[in-house]
Amino acid sequence: MEIIAVEAQKKAYLPLLLLADEQEDMIDRYLSRGDLYAMLDEDGGALCVCVVTDEGGGVLEIKNLAVRPGAQRRGLGRTMIAHIAARYRGAFHTLIVGTGDSPLTVPFYERCGFTRTHVIADFFTTHYDHPIVEGGVLLRDMVYFKKPI
Repeated sequence: MEIIAVEAQKKAYLPLLLLADEQEDMIDRYLSRGDLYAMLDEDGGALCVCVVTDEGGGVLEIKNLAVRPGAQRRGLGRTMIAHIAARYRGAFHTLIVGTGDSPLTVPFYERCGFTRTHVIADFFTTHYDHPIVEGGVLLRDMVYFKKPI
């Protein structure tokens, strides 16, 4: 298993990116300006992807983190976050992530050492063209987390 930086043809990873952000035009807002990393299996297939963006002032944001369904719950997302933190340590001081207030994602980021900072009310109902349900919960608000790197 290796993690690579993807410089070209980022849209080739769209099926995996859509697992974490299910509206393509929302992905388009950050994919071109972000750094995309892919964790590959022995055959070169993507197990996990992550897009991060420079938000200025030493802040790096995870915009998308997705793990292939058959590979979930094996620590790959946590491994990707650790890779991102190590890769950008020294150039950035804080890693942030915004996610839906879901019973699936919130505990994951908390287990990875992130702490809740703020909420953007009605983010999902305002910016997405359809209701998004995750873990049986209709997503309304974007919850932000941070951790030092």
